[in-house]
Amino acid sequence: MSPGSRRVLVFKSSEDLGSALASFIVARANASCSSERGRFTVGLSGGSLVSLLTQHLPAQPGVDCRKWLFGFCDERLVSFQDPESTCGLYKSHLMPALCVPDSQILAIDPSLSVEDAAEDYAQQLQQAFPGAHMPVFDLLLLGIGPDGHTCSLFPGHPLLEEEKRTVAPISDSPKPPPQRITLTLPVVNAARCVVFVSIGESKAAVLKRVLEGNEEPALPAARVNPANGELLWFLDESAAQSLSLPLEKPSRGAAL
Repeated sequence: MSPGSRRVLVFKSSEDLGSALASFIVARANASCSSERGRFTVGLSGGSLVSLLTQHLPAQPGVDCRKWLFGFCDERLVSFQDPESTCGLYKSHLMPALCVPDSQILAIDPSLSVEDAAEDYAQQLQQAFPGAHMPVFDLLLLGIGPDGHTCSLFPGHPLLEEEKRTVAPISDSPKPPPQRITLTLPVVNAARCVVFVSIGESKAAVLKRVLEGNEEPALPAARVNPANGELLWFLDESAAQSLSLPLEKPSRGAAL
């Protein structure tokens, strides 16, 4: 797949999607760890991805996370014990199943103010990607909201125009809780590979707008287009039901 191209993959069920996604992640991780980089950097998102990855990723044969580094595409400024905490959910569900220590997880400090938490997380990224003007993740896993937002980048919000910062605070999120930190679009679009995951009939309308519409200004998810990387959409049939563009429908177990 060439940089700048887009693939839209549709699976019969969320079960098939989850299995294919886990296999895809492990294949990318193994390739990255075998490259000169010698590691695999992945940014996680919340929502249905938490349960999907927890169910399918540890079940993958040969999964070895010792050279993986996990970050988060966005996070709510709440304690890790709060059910709204994306990091907290992953730490209590996925990470134990993969035997991932805290030293391989880049997480916000929820005790800080939202501005300081964003700056602290940006410094962690700078240390994790030394010498890089912009952190380049091997893989970012994104979701999409019914309004077209992704990460904590919402339609019409000034953060969509951020060009310098890698991580930004947001105190007026239209979706609660209001205080969050988020990767900015330049970081998202610098990734080697971005995968959107969307499941269910409730996402059909917004997917039609993002993948087939020409709205101006473009919805946040429609502004994700890695210049030197790949963009893939993993959808189930319910989410893809309104689409008329060419779709790939991989058979179960097919290499992606």
